Amino acid sequence: MLKEDTENLGRTATAGTQAGTTAGTTAEADATRRATRLEALLGDPYAEDNPHGLRSLFAADTHRTPPQETENLLTEAGLNAEFVPAEYGGRLVRADLLAQVLRPVFRRDVTLGFGYGIISLFAASAVWAAGSRDQREALARLLLDGGRATILHHELAHANAILRQEFTARAAPDGGYLLAGRKDVIINARRSDVHVVYARTDPARGPRSHSVLLVEPGRVPPGTVLELPRAQTSGMRGALFSGLEFIDSPVPADALVGRPGEGVALALRTFQVNRSLICGVVTASADTVLRSAVRAVSREAAGVPARRWHRPLAGVFADLLACDAMATAVLRALSLLPDRAHVCAAAVKYVVPDLLRDDLEELATVLGGRGYAHDSAEYGALDKLMRDLPVAGLGHAGTASCQSVIVPQLRALAERSWFAEPEPPRGLFGDGAGLPPLDHRLLGIAGGGDFMAASLVASARRLAGRRDGAGVRALAGLAEGFVGELRTLAAACRRLPDYGASALADPAVCGLSDRYCVVVGAAAVLGVWEAAQGGADPFLADPAWALLALSRLGRRLGTVEVRLPDGTQESVLEELVARYRAGRGFDLGGRELAP
Repeated sequence: MLKEDTENLGRTATAGTQAGTTAGTTAEADATRRATRLEALLGDPYAEDNPHGLRSLFAADTHRTPPQETENLLTEAGLNAEFVPAEYGGRLVRADLLAQVLRPVFRRDVTLGFGYGIISLFAASAVWAAGSRDQREALARLLLDGGRATILHHELAHANAILRQEFTARAAPDGGYLLAGRKDVIINARRSDVHVVYARTDPARGPRSHSVLLVEPGRVPPGTVLELPRAQTSGMRGALFSGLEFIDSPVPADALVGRPGEGVALALRTFQVNRSLICGVVTASADTVLRSAVRAVSREAAGVPARRWHRPLAGVFADLLACDAMATAVLRALSLLPDRAHVCAAAVKYVVPDLLRDDLEELATVLGGRGYAHDSAEYGALDKLMRDLPVAGLGHAGTASCQSVIVPQLRALAERSWFAEPEPPRGLFGDGAGLPPLDHRLLGIAGGGDFMAASLVASARRLAGRRDGAGVRALAGLAEGFVGELRTLAAACRRLPDYGASALADPAVCGLSDRYCVVVGAAAVLGVWEAAQGGADPFLADPAWALLALSRLGRRLGTVEVRLPDGTQESVLEELVARYRAGRGFDLGGRELAP
């Protein structure tokens, strides 16, 4: 049965590759079919006899071993093809569709999603963006054959274990490089067929300090590279983490990706894909925790959650919809506005983890002691996700790296973009059929304007003229409140000195970036709600979910408030319970999941 299913998925995958050159509607339908098939292959996550279920995945985590049977299934299903652009024989057409396909994996386990394959995309992104044709074709073949790539990051400020330490590469007499240095924590260091190394090639600090090298472990002379012991890292499975030390390892000249000194620029260009994708898929992991909470309190109340749990359950559901709106908008922007997505991608990566961390704390109060039952398929997801989020890049190091992107741009955005830039195309939020494919080579950095702020202003302007119902009027009030916050930010940011990244040392300036990120989140919620008008989903077209989501975002600012119409929370809770009973997802798509 598995062989038949994976062959069917492979045929669907071939159609998905062809869809990259056909109408976007075909690509979207194809991605939906692949996600549905992957859900079916992975099976009921709560079944005790399912080797790919939560109980088995949690047991693998406890024993610090990869879930080999599930990884084999993903290999047979050809999941690696999702990370290879369609022009090189893979199925990667758009980033938002990739997130959709990966959600069944992340719904079960963040570690499985990272350890099996998404780290290969993070590594390969530099090659898709700047590699030679030979490099791109060779890496595509490796991934399509089931191989793995991993990324060896350069060291960042406020680094966690993964981002600490770095490698250096100096010129060799034969025209290549001599690679040196060690890094103690690398995802899949032992299990990868190729390393994408961000190595320091210039001792001076600055934008030309690093280069990217494509290093094949099998071509490194014996004795010049050492495998370090497995890292004792909490959360993610220790089996996936180990280190490497290079001792003047010779690397050929053709290993250079792009131009010498282009490493920092490549990191900035490609990290926006990584940041946005993480937000899109990790939200699916929080879906599982919310499902646990609904299960826990519904059993106690004959199928209906007790009233005291209505606020946290409805609120977290609204937050997950908001997170999905933010991530999807930026993932689409990578295709639609690739030269302008940089700052908004960092803003989304900044605010989504904050929401998810707060949501997990709310759900912990609902679940009580059950939320820390490590081996429980029904309730163990909370404890697991709390441990995994920081290692997945959603901790302090990720926040600091996003601030380093946003803060230096605030003054320029306030002076040249906010309240001046035209509204983005509506395909950013609604029907994505006309979106072009993702092309890493087109990704830009800095100076590209702010389409999300422009969307917020336009949404508020349209809402101000509507009088159809208390919900829409309340939504108009919230929209105007966020526009007012943007005006306040603009006035403050225009007064900032022109001191770029050094502003990160100023808590007041970092506070401005915090507030800006919340405004970006509000813009995404309003954009998705507007796009849903007249669509097939009456819940998304109703203002209730957007009102609840925006009110929770507004409380983070303390300046945007509105009295919610009666029945707002109840409407959102009713949809949550209906989806739970029908086995549907808690994201914008609300698709049927595996039983």
